[in-house]
Amino acid sequence: MENYFNYFTEIEEHFQRRRGGPLLVSNLDWGLMEVWKDAGIPLQAVLRGIDEAFDKYERRPSKTRKINGLAWCAQAVLAAAEEMKEAAVGASEDESPRESGGFQVPEIITFLLRNADQLEAARLPSAIGLSDQALARHTAASLREMAAELESASASPRLEDLERRLTVLEEKLFGALMASSPDEELVAIRAQADHELAPYRRNMTAAQIGQLQKQYIHKRLLEKNGLPRLSLFYM
Repeated sequence: MENYFNYFTEIEEHFQRRRGGPLLVSNLDWGLMEVWKDAGIPLQAVLRGIDEAFDKYERRPSKTRKINGLAWCAQAVLAAAEEMKEAAVGASEDESPRESGGFQVPEIITFLLRNADQLEAARLPSAIGLSDQALARHTAASLREMAAELESASASPRLEDLERRLTVLEEKLFGALMASSPDEELVAIRAQADHELAPYRRNMTAAQIGQLQKQYIHKRLLEKNGLPRLSLFYM
């Protein structure tokens, strides 16, 4: 994982600059950024891919359609990532003891505790044999435990290890929300994702589309239940 915890903001701002004006980033755009992040695609590869996509567009003699979404840049981003395959990953060894990835440890602790508070305050549905509420409380307790470990640690934390733990907790939450949500609700969300994704299908692979649909559903379920994203990329 790279030291780019402003990953989403950097991509959004760069895309808007190249487009030449503000554009609200859609749920699908955020989902695609998550696909790139989860795949370990470096920020610089994404920014380079966006530039290459716009450069190619600007060379076209006819510009009847404007680039209105990140999916237009998907293939260029993947190509740029291949070119940067050997790019360094992970935290720098010469970081100061109480800093990591550009964020100070107290900021990470605050982020973890804020998410724990939000999880404890949530009122979640339950299905037969499942308790989303109990899982939320368990997740909140795990976040508080991580915060306490960071507070007492004398060395800089390994962000990759912390992010893996947060990913496991988040995936458990997603699984519980999916299981407790009515089928018709999930079908409606998927139909909306398919509708919004339709114009961009030719610019993405089947694997990208499947992952994007999953991220879209997860984002909508979290929003509905007032739950935070746990990943450090959302600091």
